[in-house]
Amino acid sequence: MSVIVDQLTKVYGSQIAVNQISFQAEPGKIVGFLGPNGAGKSTTMKMITGFIPPSSGTAKVCGFDITTQSMDVRKCIGYLPENNPLYLDMYVKEFLSFIAGLQHLENPTMRIKEMIEQTGLEREQFKKISQLSKGYRQRVGLAQAMLHDPKVLILDEPTTGLDPNQLVEIRKLIKQLGKEKTVILSTHIMQEVEAVCDQVVIINKGVIVANDETKNLQVTAIKQVSYIVEFDQNVPQNNLLKIPGVVAAQALTDKSWVLQTNVQLDVRKNIFDFAVQNNLVLLSIQKEEEKLEDIFRKLTSN
Repeated sequence: MSVIVDQLTKVYGSQIAVNQISFQAEPGKIVGFLGPNGAGKSTTMKMITGFIPPSSGTAKVCGFDITTQSMDVRKCIGYLPENNPLYLDMYVKEFLSFIAGLQHLENPTMRIKEMIEQTGLEREQFKKISQLSKGYRQRVGLAQAMLHDPKVLILDEPTTGLDPNQLVEIRKLIKQLGKEKTVILSTHIMQEVEAVCDQVVIINKGVIVANDETKNLQVTAIKQVSYIVEFDQNVPQNNLLKIPGVVAAQALTDKSWVLQTNVQLDVRKNIFDFAVQNNLVLLSIQKEEEKLEDIFRKLTSN
């Protein structure tokens, strides 16, 4: 395992920020680390990367203990923190050269060139970082995190401030990196999780409330499918419950309903047949499925 977190805890005074959490992240997988604001995501990442010490528990990165072997851990990790601290007075290429010097890279020129190309900074490399948009500053942060070719990447909100085109490019890059590295990705964007992550860990109030493969959570999320239907006249609820596959009916107006169904059945034909048999005009029918976002809200709501 590249990252093993075991009963990790962080306490600030009387407040428990992270409470005995445990999870694992394997090579070749992208782990989405999710939670609402204040749930303990950033605190967890700071402990794993050695920025702050845990109050109790431990974690290992590439076999090194975060408490007793902190320097070895840091050599294995590329970290992009949420606030993305950069030297704004430096030029992009100058900044990456400075980071390469700190990392003692053997062939910094080639590696810097490669990172500039991968993160799409070719046109910006001779600009001062202060002149860059927020999206391009994120790219510089990604470039510095990957510069020393770490085995583990920890990315805290890496797509913040990116436009839709940049989002696609950076997600593609993260997906490629995830094939050979261990990537832990913190984000609030559920579409990003569905598009990029292989595993999802959800933390709420310092406690892990879900830890599973993304596809399994998605299966859980769509246990029930709803159809919003509208007829040309009022329909008794009892009649709607006779439609094969419909398990519940909730009125929106006197003519429109939410019909909950068995997810294994597509009941649209049954609804259409019901309308014909009862001399009704079916004005509209809209299928709605629960998504990963719905599961997130249920697990993290008060």
